[in-house]
Amino acid sequence: MKSILLALALFTGGAHAAENADYNPCDAVENDRQTLACSVFSKNAAEQLLSENYEALQERMTSLYGSNATQLNNILSKIKTAQALWLHQRDADCAIAVFPATAGTEAFNIAQNDCMARISDDRSEFLESIGQD
Repeated sequence: MKSILLALALFTGGAHAAENADYNPCDAVENDRQTLACSVFSKNAAEQLLSENYEALQERMTSLYGSNATQLNNILSKIKTAQALWLHQRDADCAIAVFPATAGTEAFNIAQNDCMARISDDRSEFLESIGQD
């Protein structure tokens, strides 16, 4: 799973990453600015993977229940509701995790990005496990 996340992170790292596929701001972090860049990179990669796993889950459910519109609509509605509630919970949990750091500071942004990446990775793995044969 970590190798998938790293590969995905390499594709979501921005223009510089597109120019240099080996670029990863989390390599050789030596100062706060690099730590912040790494945390942004990790958060973006985790959120991209989360989005892909959410879409893949919807596709799996469509494949499994596509012949029964009632069941399909029911499960897709539940997935959508659960994801919206989970996003709210993640944001609330990360707000607690960064306390008492001051919003807008490097320490706050790093802590918030790290929290969102960590929790999003966990959710991504959960979504990936649903409906697997």
